[in-house]
Amino acid sequence: MAQGRRVERMASLIRREISELLVHGIKDQRVSLGMVSVTQVEVAGDLQHCKVFVSIFGSDQDRQAALAGLKSAAPYVKGELARRLNLRRTPELQFVLDRGLEKGSSVLGLLSQLGEERQQREAVTPEAGDDGDVGPA
Repeated sequence: MAQGRRVERMASLIRREISELLVHGIKDQRVSLGMVSVTQVEVAGDLQHCKVFVSIFGSDQDRQAALAGLKSAAPYVKGELARRLNLRRTPELQFVLDRGLEKGSSVLGLLSQLGEERQQREAVTPEAGDDGDVGPA
């Protein structure tokens, strides 16, 4: 159980530091094309490999350029992590595009569209019991 807490703590630290580097450290112009945010970090149990899931707001072309910029900046980020976190062995970083936010926003859009259609149907069909009949007295 202690191993799991250690991996979770390391993932949290890596996420925080990479988020800080995205704002102040990485100077690659491709990364600044889209709004980049770290959504999740998965660290392997042996702390040798790390997947960094990033969400990039912008066009598909901007996303691909920003992801390429992040992949080229991976050695710099790894060096900064080693220096900032005082790690003996820093995990290899792999940046992965996270499309979860896109999917979530499309689902929200579909739900709001269904809600509007439902309201339109309710406005068109008369309510039950409004046909003028008077019930038993």
